[in-house]
Amino acid sequence: MINECELYKYNSCFYLIKNNDLNYFATDFLEEELDDDHVCWLNIHDLSDHESIKQLCTKLHIDKLSIENIYIHQRRPKVEEYPNYIYFSVTLTDLTDRKNDMFGENQITFFLGDAYLITMQNGLKGYFDSVRDRIEYSKGKIRRQKSDFLLYRCMEAILDNYYRIIDDVSENSTKIENRLHLNEDKAILHDIETQKRKLIQLRTISRPIRDITEQLYSSETKLIHEENMRYFKTLNSNCNNLITEIDSQIQILDGLANFYYAAQGQRMNEIMKVLTIVSAIFIPLTFIAGVYGMNFENMPELKKKNAYFIVVGVMISLGIILFVYFIKKGWLKKSDYHIDK
Repeated sequence: MINECELYKYNSCFYLIKNNDLNYFATDFLEEELDDDHVCWLNIHDLSDHESIKQLCTKLHIDKLSIENIYIHQRRPKVEEYPNYIYFSVTLTDLTDRKNDMFGENQITFFLGDAYLITMQNGLKGYFDSVRDRIEYSKGKIRRQKSDFLLYRCMEAILDNYYRIIDDVSENSTKIENRLHLNEDKAILHDIETQKRKLIQLRTISRPIRDITEQLYSSETKLIHEENMRYFKTLNSNCNNLITEIDSQIQILDGLANFYYAAQGQRMNEIMKVLTIVSAIFIPLTFIAGVYGMNFENMPELKKKNAYFIVVGVMISLGIILFVYFIKKGWLKKSDYHIDK
């Protein structure tokens, strides 16, 4: 497969972009590209060619266990330190791969050497576009730094993507809140739970990267220069802020769900109050109708000519009197018997 890998090779006054198949880099990466005067970033976004990946890693003296772990989803975050490289894996969010309103997950593996950084993941070619722009347009000091600073920028791009998800959920929460105040929508509760599941999923994949950054800035490896340790400490602080923000958004969504249930309960209470008042009005009317429906022969009013109209008039008058009485007492308002559908 062509163009399954891309190489960025750069220093302070030069950069080169090369796209080719994995077999080319597995064969010629060390001989033609890797040197001490440049930083090489090899981004592999197709892991199907196992033999070429093994060949590349073997040339870089990468341990067999590290090679095997490329294809295993790492549940326990851990930075593996070796004499000539650092290895770890984190989880990327794949917004293009959605299942049941949830975003997909894609593991990325990092190999950091003295003059190179290798990133391996399936798909997601545009995930590090901000890092590519910095290299191509010499933004900031990335071109003047070594591979450890490039690693920092890549991990920062991962966190930025996490924050974009939080911003998206926050925007959706605001829309849900507006819908709660406008009308009754039975889909609101489902939308709240969907956003909440996204945040829980994001929190699950954010905690490992927090642990990774903590291990990196506390590491004594020579592959991360002392002057750059502060950047990884900042990453760790950003991870903690991210998790705090996730928890805050979850609390907001819980509050919206509680408000939804409270609004539903209030609406039910209003309905029950109206039904109770209607029942209170019709109870005496039902009593009168029941008395005169017994058909006893000696009931005095049965023989009167206008008895029917008198009883009906009394019943109507009684109903009106009770209705007006309830309104004056404040037990029945216009909003109570004009309940929104």
